[in-house]
Amino acid sequence: MKFGYTLMTEQSGPRELVRYAVAAEAAGFDFLVSSDHYSPWLAEQGHAPHAWTMLGAVAQATRDIPFMTYVTCPTMRYHPAVVAQQAATLQILAEGRFTLGLGSGESLNEHVIGTGWPGLEERQDRLAEAIGIIRALHSGETVDTHGRWYRIDAAKIWDLPPQPVPIAVAVSGARSVRRFAPLADEMVSTSPEAEIVRSWRAARDSAAPSRVTGQLPISWDSDRDRAIRRAHEQFRWSTGSWDVNANLPTPAGFAAATEFVRPEDVAGAIACGPDLDAIVRAVRPFADAGFTDLALVQVGDEEQDRFLAEVAGPLLAKLRAAEGIS
Repeated sequence: MKFGYTLMTEQSGPRELVRYAVAAEAAGFDFLVSSDHYSPWLAEQGHAPHAWTMLGAVAQATRDIPFMTYVTCPTMRYHPAVVAQQAATLQILAEGRFTLGLGSGESLNEHVIGTGWPGLEERQDRLAEAIGIIRALHSGETVDTHGRWYRIDAAKIWDLPPQPVPIAVAVSGARSVRRFAPLADEMVSTSPEAEIVRSWRAARDSAAPSRVTGQLPISWDSDRDRAIRRAHEQFRWSTGSWDVNANLPTPAGFAAATEFVRPEDVAGAIACGPDLDAIVRAVRPFADAGFTDLALVQVGDEEQDRFLAEVAGPLLAKLRAAEGIS
C-alpha cells in the first residue's frame, strides 16, 4: 500500500496548502490528494480556496510526488469541457504526475450555480456523459456533440500532455461500480469494503491492475483530549451517511444535522491523539479490503506543520513496517 497526504481545502488557505504539499513530499508521502470545494463542510473549518489554482502552484513547488483531485465534480459547477482543459494543462505543468479524480458531487458545492440539485440517477447519468466528453477532448480531436445533458460545439484542447491523464472515479456501491468501472482507469472510495473492490476489478474491461485509493481522517495531537475536541469541532460531519452528506446544501445544514453528535462519537470513528499504533490499526481495514493507496487527512489546520515535520516520518515508517499493510 502507498500512503498519501490530503490537501484539505476546507480547512486551510491556498498558500498554506502549497506549503503543506512541499512538506509532505519531504516527509516521504507517496502521493497527494486534494479536495475540490466551494464551501467547507462546517463553518469552523473556515476555508474553501479554488483547488485547481492551488494545484497549479503545487505542480511547480513540488518535484516528483504524484497528485490527484479527490474529487472534482465535472457536471454542474464545472462544465466537462472546462475540466478536460484544466486537467490537460495541469498534467503538462505536473509533467505526468496528475490523476483526474471525478465524482458525482455534493449539493454543498454544486448548488451555488443556482440550477438546483438533481437526484442520484441524474447525477450519475451526467457523470458518465461527462467522462465521455473528457475522454474525447483528450484525444486531441475537435468535438461536436449534442448529448442528453451537454452540448459541445467545435471544442478542441490545444495543449495536450504527452502523458494521458488517468481518470479515477468515486464509487459507493454495486450500482456505481457497474456504471463506472468500464469508464475509468482507477477507483476512489472512502469505505474500506472488500466487496466494492472485488466488484470493481471484476467489472473492469481491462485486465491491467487497477489502482484503488481510499481516504482516512486522523486527528494527531500530543494531547488526546485536544485532538478529540478538534475532530469533533471540524470533522463531526463525517459521521453522517453519504446519502445525507451529498444532499445538504450549506455548512449551516451540516451544523444542524450534527448537533447531537458527541465528542466520544467522533473519537470512536477517528483515531485521535498521539498513539501512532492506533492509526496503524485504523489503516488495516483498507489494506484488508484490497486498497492499493490510502490518503491520510490530518484534521484541522493548526497541527499540520508539526504533524508533517515531527510525526509523518515515524508514522510512515510504522505503516510500511506493519505486516499485511505494505
